[in-house]
Amino acid sequence: MIKAILFDICGVLHVDNEPVAGAIEAIQLARDEQIVVRFVTNTSRSTSTDMLQSLLQMGFDLSVEEVLTAPGAVKLALQQRNLRPYCLVHEKLRPEFADLDQSSPNAVAIADAAEGFNYANMNRAFQLVMDGAPLLGVGLNRYFRQNEQLQLDAGPFIAALEFACDVEAEILGKPAKAFFQTAVESTGFAAEEVLMIGDDAFADVQGALAADLRGCLVQTGKYTPGDEDKIRHPGAWVLPSVVEAVNQVVKPTYAYSNK
Repeated sequence: MIKAILFDICGVLHVDNEPVAGAIEAIQLARDEQIVVRFVTNTSRSTSTDMLQSLLQMGFDLSVEEVLTAPGAVKLALQQRNLRPYCLVHEKLRPEFADLDQSSPNAVAIADAAEGFNYANMNRAFQLVMDGAPLLGVGLNRYFRQNEQLQLDAGPFIAALEFACDVEAEILGKPAKAFFQTAVESTGFAAEEVLMIGDDAFADVQGALAADLRGCLVQTGKYTPGDEDKIRHPGAWVLPSVVEAVNQVVKPTYAYSNK
């Protein structure tokens, strides 16, 4: 029985800041049925505070305690290890790390930097990692959808540094098992009692299944036909949107599985 739901945000609850039809009501339905909800995201083009305010303005009902972000996980790791990061991140995300000592960097933190992924910045990150700095990333998302087009995410740039430096980045967001475990622990339930709903077959659904959660791929956001075939673990639900996913939890019927 599913007792908690983790919702991805961008592409699942909204697309280009327009709520997915029925998403606001779906979350309220989950709450009405005493299902614990959390909101988990690798989105890194805004601070946690800005993201929360944007969702509230769209009409979603949530609190800051219910939101777990990959940039937040990266910042916590940097603080716990007393690292001074070189932050290759989007300009709108810089305030998230502004209170950290970033002088004489001894770590590299990468999120979606958009135009910041230029040669000079990538080369600076490369030099630091080659000198021994750990490489921390928000996630391995390959792309996202914005303005009705697919856009490169942070994953390909992290992979480029891994290749150039012959290192493996430490991923703090999805699909890292530790990120899902933190989210599950916050619900108070066992992993198998928690459902992850996302539009990314790899980072959201495959990552959740590998961490022993349930997984649901929705056909909104970045989803493209055939994405369900990329999920290596069997048993994922594949449904049109978050509305059908929540309804499936509340009133189980038949959900199409990837295998």
